[in-house]
Amino acid sequence: MQRRHGGQVRKDQMVLFKMRRSKRMRESECWVEEYSYEEHLEIRKRQRRSSHSSDRDKTQRRHHHHKTYERCQVDSKRLEYKERRVREPSVERETDREEVRAEPSKEHRNRDWHHYSKSSARSGRSNQSSRTRHRSRRHSLHRSDSRSQRRKRSRSVEDDEEGHLIYHSGLVLKARYKIVSTLGEGAFGKVVECIDTSKDDERVALKIIKNIDRYREAALSEVDVLKKINSLDNEKKFGCVRMLNWFDYHGHICIVFELLGLSTFDFLKENNFLPFTVEQIRQMAYQIFRAVSFVHQNKLTHTDLKPENILFVNSLYDLKYNAKMKRDERTLKDLDVKVVDFGNATFDHEHHTSVVSTRHYRAPEVILELGWNQSCDVWSLGCILLEFYLGITLFQTHDSKEHLAMMERVLGPIPAHMLQKTKKRRYVHHERLDWDEHSSSGRYVRKHCKPLKQYMSSKSSDHEQFFDLIQNMLQYDVSRRLTLEEAIWHSFFDPIRKEEKVSLKISLHA
Repeated sequence: MQRRHGGQVRKDQMVLFKMRRSKRMRESECWVEEYSYEEHLEIRKRQRRSSHSSDRDKTQRRHHHHKTYERCQVDSKRLEYKERRVREPSVERETDREEVRAEPSKEHRNRDWHHYSKSSARSGRSNQSSRTRHRSRRHSLHRSDSRSQRRKRSRSVEDDEEGHLIYHSGLVLKARYKIVSTLGEGAFGKVVECIDTSKDDERVALKIIKNIDRYREAALSEVDVLKKINSLDNEKKFGCVRMLNWFDYHGHICIVFELLGLSTFDFLKENNFLPFTVEQIRQMAYQIFRAVSFVHQNKLTHTDLKPENILFVNSLYDLKYNAKMKRDERTLKDLDVKVVDFGNATFDHEHHTSVVSTRHYRAPEVILELGWNQSCDVWSLGCILLEFYLGITLFQTHDSKEHLAMMERVLGPIPAHMLQKTKKRRYVHHERLDWDEHSSSGRYVRKHCKPLKQYMSSKSSDHEQFFDLIQNMLQYDVSRRLTLEEAIWHSFFDPIRKEEKVSLKISLHA
């Protein structure tokens, strides 16, 4: 009887454990807000259909940004990395439209840190399999280490109920990183500003991951990608964010980044969305193109380029009052920028999920599920440069069909061969986009979008060249879309190349 009673207790404990576990798993599935309800259902179906994939692919998809890409609120005015806040899909669309670029609330004025989730790998089947085995062994070791650390950790090291490390200002990690303040917080963990006492009190950004297995594994994959980028750009010639260090602190993966300035979106917002000048855009775009082209040359696609992921190295500015506009205007002292957030970057040989990129910068081939490659980054950059020029987002929508209709309004009809091949048959009627121009959505598109060249604020040669570049970057057909290597040689960048030649001659002469 005692044995039977004990077995029943153990059985009840197991049922309770499974219920709790299933509850945690349900609560962890946080969808990115810019996906529609139908897209959520389709992604769930695809995940069930792809259950035969390898364990490594399962791990990648489980930690991909469609589910775990989290936002975090920031209390400081100097957070360097930001994710676009979008409204709930259930909110009425007309409200969304009015608020896309409206002055944010106090909560929205906070800045965010990104959760990277992709892994890197070498090309080649044998290398990939050995790397997978190595990573599996390493992850299992980390998990076992984490359990032992939780058992052996001192009473002074505690986690809260969500797995965040409990810390305070002045706490020193690894006898090196002294916490100054909290920069951001999200489901993945927290980001703090630290003083690196081993490097002349250098200020750094430290990302502290939750002490939970799935976040630890995603963070370790992020570390692999950042290591790869660091090694590929050992001489720091290209503007990609640098990982300075990483370590395990009592079960929390901690990643150390260089501390940068505001994102380009934050600067626009704090400058009342005053557009950048064409000359400023030229200087910034050239650096961005070189950075992303470098990534592409190494068989990697960023997949989430947007103004929030382009940061100024130093966002100091001069303030001048504009009497005509009756407002203060900020002019940057330094236009050097860096590309950040490689957590969702995908190598050419890796599994390509069907949906990538933040809504407003998503390429048409991604929306139509025609497959994507590095050219989707080129489309995103075209949208970004137009946002720099206009001060507002070009495609302000949260609906895929409306997004396609906006594209047609700005760029002309989508090619028939693309609509014939799409899996999204509900978007198509008689080989054309199924769109009612007289509906409320149709009126909204006509009101807020116009043909590309009509956005030009001047007919000077600089503006003409800029819009020629944009038009070639926003080609529907990926075979006709510029590569970034080609874009760098566009006539729009001739002034920069001339400056480089002059500076090179001067240095050689010296």
